Amino acid sequence: MTLIDLASDPSAVVRKAVAARTDAPAQALRPLTRDHDRHVREAVARNPSTSVANLLLLVKDADRWVRWAVAGNPACNESIRRVMAEAPDKELRGLLAETRELEPELAARLVDDVSPEVRERLGTHTHDPGVITALMADRTVRVRKGLARNPRTTAAQRSALAQDPVVDVRAALVLAVELDEADLRRLVDDRSVQVRMAMATSEVVPPHIRRMLARDPDEMVAGAARDFRPGSGNAPVVRAPRIGHRASGTG
Repeated sequence: MTLIDLASDPSAVVRKAVAARTDAPAQALRPLTRDHDRHVREAVARNPSTSVANLLLLVKDADRWVRWAVAGNPACNESIRRVMAEAPDKELRGLLAETRELEPELAARLVDDVSPEVRERLGTHTHDPGVITALMADRTVRVRKGLARNPRTTAAQRSALAQDPVVDVRAALVLAVELDEADLRRLVDDRSVQVRMAMATSEVVPPHIRRMLARDPDEMVAGAARDFRPGSGNAPVVRAPRIGHRASGTG
C-alpha cells in the first residue's frame, strides 16, 4: 500500500505515522490536515514537508497543540507568522515573539501586544535594537524583567535596568547578563537583599564582586557568596520557545 492509501487507514496510529513522514506526498498530507484525530493533525503541523497552504489551515486549528506545533515547523514562513500575529491565541503570539528571525513589522506590532506575557517574551528573545529600545519604556514590570534577561541589550540599557525601581527587574538582570563595573559596585550595596543574593549566586558576577558580597551585612548573602561554586546551576537560562511541551487536553 502507498502512503496515500495509508492516509485513509481506519487506525489513527497509522494515519499519524503517515502524517509524520517527511517523504509523504502532498496528496497524503492534505486530507490529514482535516483528520478528526488531533494527534494526526498535530503530526502534520510538525512535518517540515507540509505545504504552506496546509500550515495556514492548521495554524487556525481548533486545537491549541496543533496551532502551537505550526510555530515550530521549519516551513513556517512570513505569511504564516502574519496570521500568528493576529491570532486571538496569546500563546501562539508568544511563540511568535520568541522567533529569532521575526520580521521588523511583526515585531513592532508585538511591542504593543495587549498581553504583557507576549511583550515579556519578545523582550527576552528579540534581536532587534529598535524593539529593545521601545520595550525599555514599557511600564509593565514583567516586560522590563524580560528585557533584563536579554543578552543583546546595550551597556547603557543595562545600566538603566540596574537602576530600575523594581527589585525583580534588578535581580533578573544580575543573574542573566554581565554588567559594567560601576553598575556592579552600585548593586553590591543595593537596598534589596533579594538583589544582593542574586548577585552572590550569579554565574556572571566576577569573583572580586563576589568577594565584596562575602562581607555583606546579611549573613545569608555573605554565606551564599562564600559558598558559591561555578557551574552549580544557580543562574537561570533564557527559555527556548516552548514548542513540544505537550499535555493532554485541547484548546
